[in-house]
Amino acid sequence: MTDAAPAAMAGWSAVDPCEPRRYAGSMPVEFAISALVTLLVVVDPVGLAPTFLAVTQELSPQHRRQVAFRASLIAAAILIGAALIGDWLLRTLGISLPAFRIAGGLLLFSIASEMVFGLRIERQSRASEEAMKERVRNIAAFPLAIPLLAGPGAITATVLLAGQAGGRAVPLTILIGVIAVVTVACLATFLAAERIGKLLGITGNVVLARLLGVILAALAVQFVLDGVRAVFAG
Repeated sequence: MTDAAPAAMAGWSAVDPCEPRRYAGSMPVEFAISALVTLLVVVDPVGLAPTFLAVTQELSPQHRRQVAFRASLIAAAILIGAALIGDWLLRTLGISLPAFRIAGGLLLFSIASEMVFGLRIERQSRASEEAMKERVRNIAAFPLAIPLLAGPGAITATVLLAGQAGGRAVPLTILIGVIAVVTVACLATFLAAERIGKLLGITGNVVLARLLGVILAALAVQFVLDGVRAVFAG
């Protein structure tokens, strides 16, 4: 897939403006398939279900659904923004993708450590409902939306796909539609994960949270290693 997707995307650079039939026919379909497969593999909605269960284990079903919707919307907004202005923004701010990957890995590791050791942040000065609402917002933004859904890999893939679109309205619209499809798939997976949590029960959720905390920590370390490797290789 990794070899086929760039080959399919590379076709946009060879599109002749004088060939409207070809442009309106097979190429948009090829681009749509390539973008959909690429983002589905990079984001991996099904693989995120256990992590969603782990980081939302203490939330009620209502708050868990709120986290799922909010995280999907935030991720969609980030990826659409990356498709439209991502390359320009990173170059303007002087931020490299390896640096973004390292920062995301370090922050993700802090979340993983809380999952492994069962740490809970208490806010004595706030009412419990306000603290819960703030926790819902925080979890949706990090680590679910960033860097799990819209992480460095997804942002990189989106920027590259937008580059293949060459600023044309039709492929950019297709790319935005693909992003919407992928985030809806993530939302559906998160909502289905709630049923899995009920089947596991309290003990199963606790054990799963500890286990996935270790896996998430390893993923965070891998993010950092990949970023450092890219820095030295570049």
